[in-house]
Formats: sequence, C-alpha cells, structure tokens
Amino acid sequence: MVRNPERRAALLDAAIETLAEEGARGLTFRAVDTRAGVPVGTASNYFAGREDLLAQTSVRTYERFMPGQAEWDNVLTGPRDRAKLAEVMRATVTRLAADPSVYLASLELQLEATRRPELRADITARVRADLEANFAFHEQAGMPGGRDTVIVLYLAMNWLVTEYLTLPGVLAPEGSLDELVTRVVESVDLGA
Repeated sequence: MVRNPERRAALLDAAIETLAEEGARGLTFRAVDTRAGVPVGTASNYFAGREDLLAQTSVRTYERFMPGQAEWDNVLTGPRDRAKLAEVMRATVTRLAADPSVYLASLELQLEATRRPELRADITARVRADLEANFAFHEQAGMPGGRDTVIVLYLAMNWLVTEYLTLPGVLAPEGSLDELVTRVVESVDLGA
C-alpha cells in the first residue's frame, strides 16, 4: 500500500464528508477519490477494501474530535466546581458541533456498525476506551461528581449534539446550545 500520510488524511477527510452527506451507502472508493480531487483508483491504493476504509475513517473521526492542548489545559486551571464542569462541557459540545460533518459521519459509522460485526467491535472498543479515559481524567482533574456524573454527561451531551445537528428546531425554543449544556450540568447530581 502507498504511504503518503497527507494524502491518506485527505482521503479519510473526503470519506468523512461523503458519509456526512450521502450516508454509508454513498461511501465508495470512487466517491472518495472524486471528493478528494485525486485520480480514480487512488483510494484503493490506500485501503485494502471498504471494511478497511470504514475502520480507518472511524479512527480519523476520533482524531478530528480530539481537543487541542489549550482545551486540556483549561480543564486543569481554576476551581473544580459545577461552574467549571459546565464550562468544560460547553467547550466540548461546541467543539463537537463546530464540525458537523465529523459528528454526522460518526453517527453514520455507528449505524453501519449495526450491520458489520467487525466494525462494531472496533468502534465499541474505541468508544469504551475513550469513556474509560474520561472517567480517569475526570477523577484525576478533581472534577465534581464521579463515574455516574461522567456517564450522565456523556449520554446527555452526545444526544444534545445529535439533536442539535439533525433536528435543530426541536430544542431551539428551549435555548442556545450553551444554555442547554448549562441546564444539563445544573441538573446533574454531583453527589455530596
């Protein structure tokens, strides 16, 4: 296989855009080549098959979701209280919603994983590892609440972003994205 990291990333980014706009059924090597603006057949030189393309696209969505160092550093500054937790969640949700194609592609990949056991195992392992890392980071950072807090916020924030990107009119009368995040965090039981 060809090893040009920049072109590989461009192909995976094209796959993300294709998934977001056309769904998994529209994800073909030709569609990726066209969207990436490369000669037909290029994607097939980088990926062993469609399964490989799906799996590597899933990894790429995670790479693009990762916060920058400044966002990580911000978590570790100032008091660790409900207000800080709300600030961190607003930054997280803003980051996820800022690049809708990546989030929508990840949803498409999760739907496709219901029909592809290997992809399901791969995505499940990655998301579970990320959730475990969130548990550990939450504790190490001294944020309020515990494991249950992380689970509730994980579920609420993911669905909030999903709703915001797919059916924005449902929650629009209830407030802005920032206001909704704050309301969720204010509603979470942080324990004694």
